[in-house]
Amino acid sequence: MSLTVIVGGQYGSEGKGKITSYLSLRDNVDIVVRCGGPNSGHTVDVNGQRYELRSLPSGFINPNTRLLLAAGCLINPEILLTEIKSTGVDPRRVGVDHRAGIISPSEGEEEGKLHLRDRLGSTLSGTGIGVANRVLRKPEFRLAKDVPELQEYLTDVSAEVNASLDKGGKVLVEGTQGFGLSVYHSPHYPFATSRDTTASGFLSEVGASPRLVTDIVMAVRSYPIRVAGNSGPLQNEITWAEVQQRSGYPNPVIELTTTTKKVRRVASFDLEIVKRAAQVNKPTQIFLHGADYLSWSNKSLRDFKRLTPDTKSFIEHLNLSLGVSASLIGTGPDNEELIDSGT
Repeated sequence: MSLTVIVGGQYGSEGKGKITSYLSLRDNVDIVVRCGGPNSGHTVDVNGQRYELRSLPSGFINPNTRLLLAAGCLINPEILLTEIKSTGVDPRRVGVDHRAGIISPSEGEEEGKLHLRDRLGSTLSGTGIGVANRVLRKPEFRLAKDVPELQEYLTDVSAEVNASLDKGGKVLVEGTQGFGLSVYHSPHYPFATSRDTTASGFLSEVGASPRLVTDIVMAVRSYPIRVAGNSGPLQNEITWAEVQQRSGYPNPVIELTTTTKKVRRVASFDLEIVKRAAQVNKPTQIFLHGADYLSWSNKSLRDFKRLTPDTKSFIEHLNLSLGVSASLIGTGPDNEELIDSGT
């Protein structure tokens, strides 16, 4: 039996989709459960193809893995059904908790009227309004069980997860966004998302006991990002041109958000937010995303010994500061570009 939770240690986009898809294959997990809403995109680069997912769990690349959306999820049915089709996933592999909440473009329009993008850098996906409507128990708020096009996917996610674990199964919980965006624990409220983004928060969404957790993998970036616009403080903010200059990348380096397609803000590594995230989440492993940004010489490496001396020093300092090892190191965006010291 194993229950692994994936969390972000900064402000999102730490590679949670990459490490979820990698571990789903490496460990041949039985179930991957996605939390959150379509305001957060997870990217999977595999076999030369990029998948940008806002609802479907990133473990879809393992054909043996059951794909579930937790009761705490907010779902835009159009987005979910489009992703099932575009990935070619057998619909029978997908399960949606009948208590998951439903949102539509109208909630995003309402967020726009509240000027949430200008005020807080919101993606205007409608997720925040959906959370509010659920809490207020508004009569117009719908659950997945109320949506005809989702009937074939309906299930009890908590029951499935617990039954699998009771039988010795392997379950991976795919968290969303990052610790610095938690509506409760962010140091920069109100520049936060609409939900908790800690391991315990994700377990609550799924309906699984913390006593069952065997592993918490916290993903962090070598150069943290925030979404474009007035999205809140970002310590040591720099430009993408500076990232290119420091890393020695031979081509321009730039990243766009999955949801809004706007240029992400970027900064030099800030240890303090990561230490706070580790204190709250108590990770058993660290996934460091972006060793290639520390040096182009690290690009695509699969052997820790071949990393540059400065990169090794960076990782050693991170390990000592957090009291936990970065056992998974991304050396590029593709799933294959990864050093796994556990194998």
